[in-house]
Amino acid sequence: MAIRLALLFGLAWFQDGPASEPWVVYEPADGRANGKHVVLIAGDEEYRSEEALPMLGRILARRHGFRCTVLFSIDPETGAIDPDEQTNVPGLEHLDRADLMICFLRFRELPDEAMKHFVDFVEAGKPLVGLRTSTHAFDYRRDEESAYRRYGWNDREWKGGFGKQILGETWVAHHGAHGSESTRGVLEEDRRDHPILRGVGDVWGPTDVYTVGELPPDATVLVRGQVLAGMTPDAAPVAGAKNAPMMPIVWTRAIARESGPPQRVVCSTIGASQDLESEGLRRLLVNACYWGLGMEENIPARSDVDFVGDYDASPFGFGKAKKGVRPEDLALGR
Repeated sequence: MAIRLALLFGLAWFQDGPASEPWVVYEPADGRANGKHVVLIAGDEEYRSEEALPMLGRILARRHGFRCTVLFSIDPETGAIDPDEQTNVPGLEHLDRADLMICFLRFRELPDEAMKHFVDFVEAGKPLVGLRTSTHAFDYRRDEESAYRRYGWNDREWKGGFGKQILGETWVAHHGAHGSESTRGVLEEDRRDHPILRGVGDVWGPTDVYTVGELPPDATVLVRGQVLAGMTPDAAPVAGAKNAPMMPIVWTRAIARESGPPQRVVCSTIGASQDLESEGLRRLLVNACYWGLGMEENIPARSDVDFVGDYDASPFGFGKAKKGVRPEDLALGR
């Protein structure tokens, strides 16, 4: 059986990232495995998800015992990671055996045979975490006959698609001024005892606050985004309507399903690669994985979120992705 699996999925299933596979796998540190498999899907052009999710996967694997498989938008001709490639994310079949999904996607349009794995995971009621542009993860412009076009961010029948129906909001607008007004995370006072906020202190990121309209009734806001008049943590809050009230930037949902327990969902509109330099945000996202899996009793008072290996986050922006990086370049030694 092991040989068959190795042939089917490559040795990446058993060890960290061989050169033959268009994804990377991070195995738990020795003696730390908790038996849970997390699939992280990076695919956005602007906020360097291809940098953020490998580091988040490393932390989850080596600090917390999750086995983590990180998928990317891949140039099918070169095999290199290409955030501008909107139609090719190899490895989505890993979702068939995943316990939790973390997605950081923007305007993808995947072939139906690949998209089916994503949709099956969601509609099975499994837990997921959506980051930043995942509110507008899909955009069906090429294939209007796709069986999954309802997942598009602006679908009219399944209003707002995956973003609105599952995460709680689709793309609306930039609330803070993009590129000039950064974000301070302000924890909701009456939610400070929520497991996801355990040990979470300062949260700041250079990306701006997104506009959020009316969230569904089952949403619980954990963090709001204070718009700052500058791109440094010590910038003053913007005066006026932008912060009165402040927009939600992190919330949870418990979506009722016909069978089984409610589906646990976490959405964070902060989460770019530079945002992950915030220790508080990293801790929040790690805690969110525990909570999503119903493992909140295992969240320590202060989750270990130290970086695993070097982390030099690139600035956000279109056309700024590092060229020629392949998934195997992101592998870790044992």
